[in-house]
Amino acid sequence: MFRGERCHPEPRRRRRTWVVVVLGVLALCACQRTGPSWQQMGLQPKYDPLVPSDFFADGMSSRPRLPGTVARGEASPDSYIETGKINGQDGDGFPFPVTGDVMARGHERFDIYCSPCHGRLGDGGGMIPSRGFRRPPSFHTATLRAAKTAHFFDVMTNGFGAMPPYRAQIPTRDRWAIVAYIRALQLSQTATVSDVPADDRPKLGAGQ
Repeated sequence: MFRGERCHPEPRRRRRTWVVVVLGVLALCACQRTGPSWQQMGLQPKYDPLVPSDFFADGMSSRPRLPGTVARGEASPDSYIETGKINGQDGDGFPFPVTGDVMARGHERFDIYCSPCHGRLGDGGGMIPSRGFRRPPSFHTATLRAAKTAHFFDVMTNGFGAMPPYRAQIPTRDRWAIVAYIRALQLSQTATVSDVPADDRPKLGAGQ
C-alpha cells in the first residue's frame, strides 16, 4: 500500500455481513437440531386447523370457547350491550338485570357526568345551562318518556346535537346503569304512593 492511500471500507463491510448471515444460519440450525426430538422447536406437537384429534372425546382438535368468553373485537359490532342495536334499530330493554347495585351505580355516575347539564332531576336545569350554555331537553317530555332505552345509551355513546360522546369517559356497563337511573327519574315524576313497595313506604315520611 502506498503512503497516503486509504484502505477501502467495502471489504470490511462485506465480512461483517457474512458473519451476521453465518451466525443466523447457525442459530436456526440450533433451534432445529439441539435437544431431544420432543424439544425441537420445529417438531413441537400442534394441531393444524380442522385436523381430527384422538385426544378429545368429540374427535375435534378445534375446541369450542369457554362459556362467557368473547373473542377480542367480536363484541363491538354485534353485541347488544355494546351497541344497543337490534337489526340496526334501537332496542328497548337492558342487556343485564337491573338490580339495586346497578341503580346505585347509575345514580352515582349520573350525578357525576350528567347532572351538570341535565340537572339532578333530569329536567335540564343543571349548573352549566344556568351559565348561559344551551339547555338540554328534559327527560320528562312525552317524546323522551316514550323513547327506547337504547336511545339514551346511543346518545351517551355517540353524542347528539351539542352533547359530545361519552364512550371514552364512561364504561359500557356504567352507561347502561345511567339509562336505568334515567328511567327511574322519569317514573318518579308520575309515581304515586301505591307504586312504592309497602316495606319502603315508611321511608317516604322519614324523608320529609
